[in-house]
Amino acid sequence: MRRFNRISLWRLPRNRQATDAATPTSEQGEKYNMESTGVRSSTLETIGGTPLIRLCQVVPDGAAEVLVKLETGNPTGSYKDRMALAMIEGAERRGSLRPGQRVVEFTGGSTGSSLAFVCAVKGYPLSLVSSDAFSPEKLRTMRAFGADLTVVPSEGGLVTPDLFVRMREEVQRIVERDGAFWTDQFHNADMVAGYAEMGREILAQAAASRRPIDVFCGAVGTAGMLVGVSQALRAGGSPVRVIAFEPATSPMLTAGVGGPHRVEGTAAGIVPPLLTRDAYDEARTVEEGEAREMAVRLARKDGIFAGTSSALNVVGAIALAQELGAGRTVVTVAVDTGLKYLAGDLFEA
Repeated sequence: MRRFNRISLWRLPRNRQATDAATPTSEQGEKYNMESTGVRSSTLETIGGTPLIRLCQVVPDGAAEVLVKLETGNPTGSYKDRMALAMIEGAERRGSLRPGQRVVEFTGGSTGSSLAFVCAVKGYPLSLVSSDAFSPEKLRTMRAFGADLTVVPSEGGLVTPDLFVRMREEVQRIVERDGAFWTDQFHNADMVAGYAEMGREILAQAAASRRPIDVFCGAVGTAGMLVGVSQALRAGGSPVRVIAFEPATSPMLTAGVGGPHRVEGTAAGIVPPLLTRDAYDEARTVEEGEAREMAVRLARKDGIFAGTSSALNVVGAIALAQELGAGRTVVTVAVDTGLKYLAGDLFEA
């Protein structure tokens, strides 16, 4: 793993929703656990409330504790369920999305699956634009929930900046043709509120176990997760350092240049508009090869079955844990289930 220059810290503005959340206590942790029981009126109510897991086998001796927010338990197996629901309900509140109006988005896979799930429950027709660069399981999931899918061909199965440009052009055609509502995930601030709830869950879970959080880290795609969680952690009183990760072959945040890679859901070849300079303290690259090896180790050592971006998060988190040393705590995220990657070569080792 390579390190690049640290970006100076700017204090995050505190939005109303995050500020209103009091610092959680162990009693709030118990309340959080109780909320997972009972009968729900909709599958949308099952989004969130995911566990925080301590890694035992893959973290070296003498390193800080590494905790992983296990988002694989969401309805589509991804933390993007939080984001999709927040974007659709935000548009509903503002009147930007009319009953029965078509929704459209371009996606690397998990956002599309999550939007397809949410739109199916809420009754919105959905058009999605994706690519053969992304796992066939994700594409099939979109169709399974009833979405219309356009597949844009990639260059040799690689995720490249040009691929996102071509997918976005197809979205524009659908908007003009059908009058569709574009969720526009890279510019949609509604997702920040959706991910802030994850941050409040982490605070409550860590408080219940009496673990102060020293570092929160994660790979950047739209950056909504990193921004939303860090806002909630800081608003809850945690003096946390926030570290953004990206694949070493596409170092846009650290070196100003994008490149081809196979870490789905990350590194779109731009600096995401939501990722302002005050949102994180440092950006680092992680080698994709190390992440792919870690995905197998996580499954076989700690029983965490997740994809490449999740494993990239863990590789970066372990490096930080080794720098910090024992007695400190690093938190990261397992963003989606390994079931979405079985058709590829990730778990063939």
